[in-house]
Amino acid sequence: MDRRELAAFLRGRRERITPAEVGLPAGPRRRTPGLRREEVAQLAFISAEYYTRLEQARAPRPSREVLAGLARALRLSDAERAHLHHLAGAPPGPAPGPPREVRQSILDLLHRLPQAAAIVVSAAYEVIAWNELAAALMEDFSAQPRRDRNLVRRAFLGPHPQGRRLYGVTDAEAFARNAAEGLRATAARYPDDPEVAALVRELTAGSEKFARLWASHEVSAETTLRKTFQHPLVGPVTVNCDVLDIADRDQRVVIYTAEPGSPSEEALRLLSVLGTQRMDVPG
Repeated sequence: MDRRELAAFLRGRRERITPAEVGLPAGPRRRTPGLRREEVAQLAFISAEYYTRLEQARAPRPSREVLAGLARALRLSDAERAHLHHLAGAPPGPAPGPPREVRQSILDLLHRLPQAAAIVVSAAYEVIAWNELAAALMEDFSAQPRRDRNLVRRAFLGPHPQGRRLYGVTDAEAFARNAAEGLRATAARYPDDPEVAALVRELTAGSEKFARLWASHEVSAETTLRKTFQHPLVGPVTVNCDVLDIADRDQRVVIYTAEPGSPSEEALRLLSVLGTQRMDVPG
């Protein structure tokens, strides 16, 4: 354990985070850049006294639970999390669950694709990032609670707004089967993640179809290369589906594009103008 380097690293990470980033008020008498020590301790669920001793290079080696709390409180990247563990003399083990933090370069990529609908999906099939055209084509994900942004849950348990299962895609059945198989592989990679385990229990209890697929132990999920969305405003939109794997985050970027010059390309162009506004609501 390198106490001095650990103390300096914690202090540097603490000072770069603004209170607003973690939902705390700045307050009129704040004299330190970033967070206060007691605020980090509160976010990490450890005592303020112990955290202070860590920053003063006087504390004993922190446990893995404490390190996990500090990584969460300080919003560390994967590389920073690994560095924190090495400084503490406790090399990191595998990530406890599917990573949900999306690299800034990937977020920038989504917004540089104005003619394509693009989303980022975690290993647990949660939509964790999207661009404006994806929101217009599928739904306004920002208006949905996190649980309803999980595509495998949506496939088997709903909700199905306007009677459209999975945004009216033509391959809903194939996607559901592939998602069940993919989720089994995810559960094997993250056996200790409570969220993945709870999702599997919920799906098994709530869907006989999922329960049958789960019992088959299949893991050979396939990728659909083309599908059609039945959109309530612009009608059918047929798109090509390209998937880019982000191996270090266990995430996927899914990009939907229409054939140049096709009616679907015109529909996407119209959706880019309409955005997520609801045309069925009287003005």
